[in-house]
Amino acid sequence: MEVMMDFMLIAILSVEWTNTFATWDPRDFCNISKIVLPMDSFWSPPIFILERVNEQKSNLEYIVVTHNGTFNASLPFQVTLTCSLMILKFPFDTQTCNVSIASFLYPVTDLSMKVKRTPAEMMVNSQSFFLTDGEWKFTNLSINEYMEEMDDGEFPVITYMISMERRPTLYILNLILPTCALYLLDMAVLFGPSSLEEKISFQISIILGSSMLAVILNNMLPTSSNEPPIIVLFFLGTFLLMIMAVLDTFFLLHHQHKSPRWGKAFRTVQQGMHTEPPVTTNQAMKHPTKKTQEKVQQTKPYWETPEQDPALTVLEKVLLYSHFFLSLFFFAVISIKWSS
Repeated sequence: MEVMMDFMLIAILSVEWTNTFATWDPRDFCNISKIVLPMDSFWSPPIFILERVNEQKSNLEYIVVTHNGTFNASLPFQVTLTCSLMILKFPFDTQTCNVSIASFLYPVTDLSMKVKRTPAEMMVNSQSFFLTDGEWKFTNLSINEYMEEMDDGEFPVITYMISMERRPTLYILNLILPTCALYLLDMAVLFGPSSLEEKISFQISIILGSSMLAVILNNMLPTSSNEPPIIVLFFLGTFLLMIMAVLDTFFLLHHQHKSPRWGKAFRTVQQGMHTEPPVTTNQAMKHPTKKTQEKVQQTKPYWETPEQDPALTVLEKVLLYSHFFLSLFFFAVISIKWSS
């Protein structure tokens, strides 16, 4: 399936031809060298725009006739064209729309079409009328003249290739920068000093915020079955990296609680209670503070936080730095694809 885009073109089509049967001497007609007549007063070449979907012509259909038989018609019109849409590098993409003008009623032996102005001249004139505050920026205009072969013969075709570049500022501020900010926040949480349970809570909240941006992007992009755009790979990659960070945190949390030390602490307390020497009443009255300190030391394993396993610390550092370098590699690949 090919993605198509509707392109509305507002232009002035200027056509000039010569009719040797419509000449006169200005001295015989009060020095009148040109006149303006309705379009249907003389024959005019039938011209078609091949890519048009809808067209609105102006009511000012007049021609200027000069004394040497030259006819000139300037026809303002508004036409909607269909263009192939290449969204691979969205929003840093450049689109090219073709406007093909032909006349399939007369072969090249009867009607020959030529370009009056050079592409450079048309480029200058077009930039003076183009609205520069929209989403698109007019960058280039080229002309291609060729012959279309059909059963009735060869027909002249002139194709104007209009190149436009998208202004990406709006998409950068609304989509790309917020996604990068959320991912940097996710990395800060991952490397932060918080507990693993708190990290998981923060990471899931960040993933929910990133999914909302993905919904906005889905509403902007047209449906395509070709190669996915780079911005889709960017969002998908950051989303998967966030999921991997959550899985890494779950993995570390699982290994942290895999070998609880409560049983060992309970056995330590029991051994201390059985090996305690008998104390007389007089000794207990003489040394109450010492006995209280011994009981506190015996019950200390209940509330004392056990030290982290050195192997678990090494595993955590390996996962964190692996995730960090994988993120750098991913963003480098995306940047190269967008800039190429």
